[in-house]
Amino acid sequence: MNLSDLLKESFLALTANKARTGLTMLGIVIGIGSVIAMVSVGQGASGQIQEKIQSLGSNLITVSPGFASGFSGDTRGGRGSATTLTTEDALSIVEEVPSVAAVAPMLSKKYQIVQKSLNTNTDVVGTVETYLQVKNIEMEIGTFISEKNYTSLSKVAVLGATTRDDLFGEDANPIGKTIKINSITFKVIGVTKAKGGSGFTNQDDMVFIPLSTAQKILAGSEYISSIAVQASEENAMTQVQEDITQLLLTRHNVDSESADFSVINQADIVDTATETTDTFTALLAAIASISLLVGGIGIMNMMLTTVTERTREIGLRKAIGAKKKDIQLQFLSEVVILTFIGGGIGVALGIAIAYSITYFTSTATEILPSSIILAFGVSATIGIVFGYYPAWKAAQLNPIEALRYE
Repeated sequence: MNLSDLLKESFLALTANKARTGLTMLGIVIGIGSVIAMVSVGQGASGQIQEKIQSLGSNLITVSPGFASGFSGDTRGGRGSATTLTTEDALSIVEEVPSVAAVAPMLSKKYQIVQKSLNTNTDVVGTVETYLQVKNIEMEIGTFISEKNYTSLSKVAVLGATTRDDLFGEDANPIGKTIKINSITFKVIGVTKAKGGSGFTNQDDMVFIPLSTAQKILAGSEYISSIAVQASEENAMTQVQEDITQLLLTRHNVDSESADFSVINQADIVDTATETTDTFTALLAAIASISLLVGGIGIMNMMLTTVTERTREIGLRKAIGAKKKDIQLQFLSEVVILTFIGGGIGVALGIAIAYSITYFTSTATEILPSSIILAFGVSATIGIVFGYYPAWKAAQLNPIEALRYE
């Protein structure tokens, strides 16, 4: 039997009972569609997380205080609650650590911000002019905090886009107007360009003031809550992290076992987030793959039923000279056609679901060609594996007994 005859016979057999063929194919369609859609959701989530982390700054290294000393009952003070970092620490990093592009010391605390009858509770970040460079922030209108504002303890404020909208209305121009932070009046001099974000990383929902003003007027403390360091290039981040660690250990006169600070490399955060989302993606794909297994079992059931229904046909083919391998090839070709057609429809369904998720929920998805190839390959393999036994069983039928079958 040549290839064209084989394909023709296979299509005729599959279309003889369209309803059963369609229902059998449905398992493969759903399986492949589910795998592609779930993997695209996982990859989209991974991309979003990495984008959010990168939006916090390029080549960013963050220095935070360690645990606060002492206990409250049986509870130790939280990490980042100690007052161990100073402006001098930030200056020493600039002066003594190579491959540092910029350093921005910060003092951050939540305050109630009031503008006439409107108010919002958000982070007030005392910082310096290099904050813009370190955190990759651009100005929408006005200016950012300057060196002059820092040295003169100016009571000026720069609003994040979300804070501006909350206090003055969407897209309003608040330049020259005033707000009150902890009952102290500040003049608005600028608004940062919206970057997007949520939760603890939303730089749009902040108020920026001079670090000196935050220390002396609001907090009454010389300490800072963190230091953001920008490495000059990505390849230098690990070395800069180690150099900062050694420098601060010396300055604070402590060893690594009792360090009162932590130095976090942005690349490490990205790697951890990537590993987490990869695990999440693999879990989603594994769950979706169960439907592929169910689809394979459905194919085997259908083919076994087909073998039973076509017993006399098999007997007749053998009686006129068909060999075992011809019968086996006939049934395997039907399975391959079934899985490939179902696979193609499943790929289209998976892509459609992924785009629909993005369109209707604004959840980012990313369709990987590798996931399409993998899902298609797995479905074809499952189809052939589960279809082999019915094909083998058909080939083993005795032609005399098959012709007598009622």
